[in-house]
Amino acid sequence: MTSAQDDELAKFGQLADRWWDTTGEMRALHDINPLRTDFIDTRAPLKGKRVLDVGCGAGILSEALAARGAIVTGLDLAPELIEAAKAHAGQSELDIDYRCVSSREIATEMTGEFDIVICYEMLEHVDEPAFVVDDCALACKAGGDLFFSTINRNAKSWLLAIGAGEYVLKLLPRGTHDYNKLIRPGELSRHCRAAGLDTAEIVGMHYNPFTHTASLARSPDVNYFLYATKPGATA
Repeated sequence: MTSAQDDELAKFGQLADRWWDTTGEMRALHDINPLRTDFIDTRAPLKGKRVLDVGCGAGILSEALAARGAIVTGLDLAPELIEAAKAHAGQSELDIDYRCVSSREIATEMTGEFDIVICYEMLEHVDEPAFVVDDCALACKAGGDLFFSTINRNAKSWLLAIGAGEYVLKLLPRGTHDYNKLIRPGELSRHCRAAGLDTAEIVGMHYNPFTHTASLARSPDVNYFLYATKPGATA
């Protein structure tokens, strides 16, 4: 018998060979990638920074970070995705340290080694998001920056992200998201506080599926970013 977490990994692992198809199931992820990369770079400049990309998938964000001069470690528990990420990075001539390990393993092995830790579009797919936030905090240096993105849990997010996104417009495969695993901003903020982090900013993200463009939004009612900092001065 497999766990819900195993089912999630298998679901995304099956998409590995199509992850980099900009017209396929991952098109929305490609469309929003410039915005989510800019969101990081404008708040914590990437060039020369050691960056951890937690839940990197097949490397769409990791490659964008490396292209801006970051020293990137990407991790994911789906081996198919890590292999696809390594292969594409080789084609792109980018040096990225991809690892098929858990966030807890990295947090234990590389405690406090990263200037920036990112966990995008992952927390809504794990059984215990608070544990992942805690791992991210442990891996980050004192004085470092952390970035999370996920989906709010309310009627509007169900209608747009799941109902329209997966069943009507088919932007994502059906079953990509479980409504009960979506995370309200207040809940994510509490996870950050429990991990010793300070929430600096919560900003919504709006994606237009017809123009394939993304923009920041005032309200975090559906998709949103949370930017946090880890107290203390870097050495």
